[in-house]
Amino acid sequence: MDVTIPAQISAISPLVESVMAAVRRQSTSKELEIETSLREALANAIKHGCSGDPTKSIRCSVMFEGDLSVLIVVSDPGPGFNPKSLPDPTVGEHLYENHGRGIYLINHLMDEVHFKRGGAEIHMRSRF
Repeated sequence: MDVTIPAQISAISPLVESVMAAVRRQSTSKELEIETSLREALANAIKHGCSGDPTKSIRCSVMFEGDLSVLIVVSDPGPGFNPKSLPDPTVGEHLYENHGRGIYLINHLMDEVHFKRGGAEIHMRSRF
């Protein structure tokens, strides 16, 4: 599956529903983890990578490796970011902030997470 969507929050759910239907045909062992990670990655791409500009677009690719795993790649046209520079949302004053947990969640819910293109592309793998 290889899909391009406009950078609009309303485009997230239809794409996630389509991806999750394909995931369910393979396995349901990590359905919640995959769905949450995908929603977070898409929301980050819209908010940060596209700066909320609906004229920009986001690409999402989903590849199944037999019945062993799924690889999801979300990329945006933004400048990227350094994932190591993000503060830990579980300590200090960051505990009380109402944002900044998406990458943290993705890293804890998926089996593998890698950033490419300077952070403008996230590769997330979940093993079934």
